[in-house]
Amino acid sequence: MAINKPAGLLVHRSPIDRHETRFALQLLRDQLGRRVYPVHRLDKPTSGLMLFALNPTAARLLGEQFATHRVEKSYIAIVRGWCPSEGRIDHPLREQHDAADPAGSRKAGRVQVALTDYHRLATVELDVAVDRYPGTRYSLVLLHPRTGRRHQLRRHMKHISHPIIGDANHGKGIHNRFFRDTLGCDRLLLASVAATIRHPLSGQQLRLTAPPGIEFEKLATRFGWEAELLSCSEG
Repeated sequence: MAINKPAGLLVHRSPIDRHETRFALQLLRDQLGRRVYPVHRLDKPTSGLMLFALNPTAARLLGEQFATHRVEKSYIAIVRGWCPSEGRIDHPLREQHDAADPAGSRKAGRVQVALTDYHRLATVELDVAVDRYPGTRYSLVLLHPRTGRRHQLRRHMKHISHPIIGDANHGKGIHNRFFRDTLGCDRLLLASVAATIRHPLSGQQLRLTAPPGIEFEKLATRFGWEAELLSCSEG
């Protein structure tokens, strides 16, 4: 089962957000009237395509595809500045503790290989002095994580000095507030838009896509990025 998870929705119950009462796992289970099994991670503030299995065997087989990096994943993001036209970020990341994983504290601190490919789709320059410059630049970027580290895309874009807009932990507050107060967008501008997997039973290759959401669409209209957004949304 593939869903388009809204930004701000947890996948499942977590000690980090004890006050939350709505979860994608529960909503999908109630909608289908049967148990479902998440097979990969999507952060709470990230929106977009997410996969669930309908039985333990399919969950195990799909999980192996994700664990061995055989799933081609595509994300789009709006980042600060004009990033290079394309490139690969090869920057190891220290493993972060996951409060939902009882064994996480034992693994935290290990340095892991982390690779992300990126391609700049469009740019805009606004005649607004948000930071210390008289104008402000942003890019629409297509991201392909080649490994699956925790918060990899957010940490990698910060590493190359083009943090994702709306990222409270790895971004820059003055730009996040500009998008919130002036442009009316108060979310992390990162969305999972496509994935290529093998069906766990038939072996058929599947290409799944999801639109990035109304917030991206409004900003694309404002910045003149409609064609670029449509092209990546269609896979």
